[in-house]
Amino acid sequence: MTESHRRWPLRGWAGLALITVFWPLNWLLTGPRTHWAFFPLWLGYCLAVDAAVSFRKGSSPFSRDPAGYAGMFPVSVLAWWLFEFVNWRTGNWIYLGEEHVGPVGFFLLSSLSFSTVIPAVFGTAELVGTWRPIRRMRTAAPLAVTQPLLAGMFAAGWAMLALLLLWPRWFFPFVWLSLFFILEPVNAWRANSTLLGFLARGDRRPILALSLGCLVCGFFWEMWNFFSYPKWIYEIPFVGFLKVFEMPALGYLGYAPFAWELFAFHAFVLGLAGRSSSVDFAGEF
Repeated sequence: MTESHRRWPLRGWAGLALITVFWPLNWLLTGPRTHWAFFPLWLGYCLAVDAAVSFRKGSSPFSRDPAGYAGMFPVSVLAWWLFEFVNWRTGNWIYLGEEHVGPVGFFLLSSLSFSTVIPAVFGTAELVGTWRPIRRMRTAAPLAVTQPLLAGMFAAGWAMLALLLLWPRWFFPFVWLSLFFILEPVNAWRANSTLLGFLARGDRRPILALSLGCLVCGFFWEMWNFFSYPKWIYEIPFVGFLKVFEMPALGYLGYAPFAWELFAFHAFVLGLAGRSSSVDFAGEF
């Protein structure tokens, strides 16, 4: 690693400053505060993580493609509202205190907060991808990505979604799988980026980096939410025990496939826009 790679970018200092200011404000002030403090807190996280990636490998999603990085924020809003739409049927998470801002205020402020999800997950995943055990993973046997496999995934994704909407109490975990199974084949057919493409080359690193990166984000989401207000709580059938913050321990298993869905959705939107992603979850440096 050269000396230039070890410079901590200015945006990283700005990110750390935002975290330092808005973490205490989000926890310690009385009355509703999360509706205005959540976004700057997570914007600080996104900037700090992106700076850490740049520090580790000499480039980052922001430095490689500033416009593409900025584009992650609106794509993230679209992605999360899809999950909110499904949650109207499943009711797995509930927001306490949303009555303080009204329906329009809740939509606007929630959308602002949702915008940080993909930048946070992708930035953290790329940082995880710099860890030596992941960088040095050996190539595995290539996966044969055939048309029958893609067609089977596509059909399974729609079946999962149907079961989820028809019997949400029994099939609620499919919210974290169905979108990936639907969009991943579509991305393959449209020649967009896919996780299957990495597996076809025997490269498991991006999937592992995404999974662990999202789990790290999940820890911070749940920790920072715990003493916040407004906040979310969970109503999950059968597994609502052994909570770590508000999330049942088994619920953290959903963060890995959630990251895959974010990747597939982001790749799909970029494909529609005629762009490709500059995120590099396990590249050489």
